[in-house]
Amino acid sequence: MDEKLMTLDNLAEYLNLSRRTVYRLLQEKDLPAYRIGSHLRFRRGDIDDWLQTKRLDDSKLG
Repeated sequence: MDEKLMTLDNLAEYLNLSRRTVYRLLQEKDLPAYRIGSHLRFRRGDIDDWLQTKRLDDSKLG
């Protein structure tokens, strides 16, 4: 695993979301995260996989 971990700010920027929205997703236990001491970190691969589960198909759009 040579992938860099993202901070909450990095993740918010990557997803184009506010920090508040990222915190809400964390509280809802909907976002894959790691706690290292008192710090939250995120693997980009986990986030990309999570995003795929949120993808809407054509049947859900109409």
